[in-house]
Amino acid sequence: MKKTIYFAILMIFTLSATTAFAGKNDLKATTPAATENKLTTEEVNRLKTRVEEIRSMDKSEMTLTEKRELRKELRSTKENVRKSGEVIYISGGTILLIVLILLLV
Repeated sequence: MKKTIYFAILMIFTLSATTAFAGKNDLKATTPAATENKLTTEEVNRLKTRVEEIRSMDKSEMTLTEKRELRKELRSTKENVRKSGEVIYISGGTILLIVLILLLV
C-alpha cells in the first residue's frame, strides 16, 4: 500500500513539473483562442466539394507553384473544418492520472 501511494505521489509531481518550467510565451502559444468559428452545413458541403475537385484534378501537367497553392488551399480548408468542430484534447498526463485514479478506486 505504501509503494502505491508513493508511486502515485511521485507520478503527480513528475507530470506536473513540465508545466512549472514552461515559459510564458510557450504557454500562450499552446492555449487555443476562444473564438467562435462555426461553419454551417452548407459551407462544410461547399468545402468538401472543393476538396474533391482538387483531388480529382490532373496534377501532372501543373507547375510546382500551382501544386504548392493547391496544397496550401487544402491545408487551410482542413484547418477551417477542424476549428469548426468541437474537439476535446486530453494530454497524456491527464490520461495517466485518470487511469491511476481508476486503478486506485
